[in-house]
Amino acid sequence: MTVLDFPAWLRIDHWLNVLFLTLLIRSGIEILSTHPKLYWHEDSKPGTEWARFTTKQMPVNKLYDTLDEEEDYNSLFALPGHKKLGMGRHWHFFSVIGWVLVGLSYYILLFATGQWHRYWPYSWSIFREAYNDIVTYLSFNLPPLLPGGPDDAIQKLTYAGVIFLLAPFQILTGAAQSPAIEARFPWYVRMWGGRQWARSLHFLGLVAFLVFIVIHLSMVFFWGWGELTALMIFGSVRDANWATIWSLVIIAAIVGVHVAATMWSLRRPVQVRRILGAVVTGVRKILLRPLNSRQNYPERMISKEHRVNGKPPASTEYKVMAVHNFVDWRLRVGGLVENPVALNLDELRALADRHSQRVLHNCVQGWTSIGEWSGLPLAQLADHVRPLPQAKYICFLTMQDNGRDEPSAEGVGQFYEVMDLELAYKPQTLLAYEMNGKPLPIKHGAPLRLRVETQVGFKMAKWINQIEFIDDYSGIGNGLGGWREDNVHYDKDVEI
Repeated sequence: MTVLDFPAWLRIDHWLNVLFLTLLIRSGIEILSTHPKLYWHEDSKPGTEWARFTTKQMPVNKLYDTLDEEEDYNSLFALPGHKKLGMGRHWHFFSVIGWVLVGLSYYILLFATGQWHRYWPYSWSIFREAYNDIVTYLSFNLPPLLPGGPDDAIQKLTYAGVIFLLAPFQILTGAAQSPAIEARFPWYVRMWGGRQWARSLHFLGLVAFLVFIVIHLSMVFFWGWGELTALMIFGSVRDANWATIWSLVIIAAIVGVHVAATMWSLRRPVQVRRILGAVVTGVRKILLRPLNSRQNYPERMISKEHRVNGKPPASTEYKVMAVHNFVDWRLRVGGLVENPVALNLDELRALADRHSQRVLHNCVQGWTSIGEWSGLPLAQLADHVRPLPQAKYICFLTMQDNGRDEPSAEGVGQFYEVMDLELAYKPQTLLAYEMNGKPLPIKHGAPLRLRVETQVGFKMAKWINQIEFIDDYSGIGNGLGGWREDNVHYDKDVEI
C-alpha cells in the first residue's frame, strides 16, 4: 500500500506553487486595473458591469476612450503596479508557464507514486465526515485524520477541489480569453457563456484561490505552525523550531522575489520585456500562432456600441480630409515591394471584392464587442504590391497624435505598429473601411484600419495612411515593434 507521506518532490512543488501562484495573483490584479470592471455581456456596455473596482465616473456627453478608465493600483497589491499593463502581462504569462510546468510535474508524480490516493474520495460518506470536521473546527478542536491518510475529511475534499477542479478551471478560463483561441474555436468561448463570462469566472477563480490561501494559512497558524510547516520542509513532524525558522526564510525569499520583480519592472522595463518576452513569445508562437480565425457571429449579436480606444487625430490636415469624406486621402504602400502604390479609397475598394466578417474584438485591457468589418483582405493588397523575398514584417503608420493620445508617451512621432508578414495571409486579416455596413466611423479609425482577428486590439492600427514592407524594425521608434511596445512595453505578438 502507498505510504501517504510528504516526499521531497511534493514539498518542492508546494513551495514553487506558492511562488508562481502569488506572482499570478499580483500580475492578474495589475491586468484587472487597466479595465477594473466585469461584465456578463460581450459588448462590455458602460453601466452594465456587475462588479467594478474603481471610483472613476466617466462623462456621458463627451468622447472618452478606455485608457481614461485605467486605475493606478499600488505595488503592494499589483505587479508591478502604477498602470504598467505591459509589465503585468509579461509577468502573468511567464508565471502561467512556470505554474503549469510545476502543476504538470505534480500531476505526473502524484499518479506515478500513488500519492493521488491522499486526495481522491472513495465514499460519499466523506461529505458527512467533512461536515462534522467543520463543526469540530468551529469548536476550536482538531478533527481526527482519515484512516491511512495525512488529512482529515474537509482537508481532503478541499485539496482535491483546488488541485483537480480550481487549478484546471483557471487555466481553461484563461485560455478562453485568448483572441487566437477564440478566433479559431468560437464554440469554446460560447461554452463558457462568452468572453466576458470567461473573464468574470477567471476573476472568481482568483477570489477562490485567495479565500483558500487565507483559510489554509489561518489553520496552519492556529493549529501549530512549526509542526505543520515541518511536514512541508522536512517531511515529518519534527524540529518544530527549525521548521518555523526555515518557513520564515522561505517566505522571506518569496517576498524577496516579489520585491525584486516589482523594482526590476519599474526601473528596467525594457530589460524585463526582453528576457521574459523571449520565453513567453516562444511558447505563444508554438501554441497559438498556427491558429486561424473562423469567426462568423450572427447579425443579431453585433454590439450596439463599440468602445473606443485611442482618440482620433486632431491635426488640421486630418480634420479637413474628414470634412471632405477623405477624397484627398491616400494610402501609400511601399518598402520592400516590386510595385509600390498610392491609392485613394475608390482605388482601394476596386482592388478586390469587398469582404465582410462579423467577429469578436478583444481589447488588451479586457473589454470586448462584436462588430461587422468590411474591406480589403490584406493578403490581396500584398499580392498586388508583391513583397520582395527579404520582406519579413509589415509596418503600419498612422495619423494619430501620439503626444496627446497615447499612454506614457515619451515624445512625439508617428504612431506605428509592426506585425509579422505571415499574419497578412491569415484568414480574416483585413484592411477595413466599413463597420456594421456603414463607412468606418472616425472614432474607430476612418478612413482605414487594420483587423487581425487572432491578435489583441491594440495591434489593429487605426487612421492608417502608410504601409511599409520591411526586413527589420529595430531602427523604427525604439525598435520594439510599435508605439505602445516602445512606450508602455506591450508585447509585439499578442495572441493572448
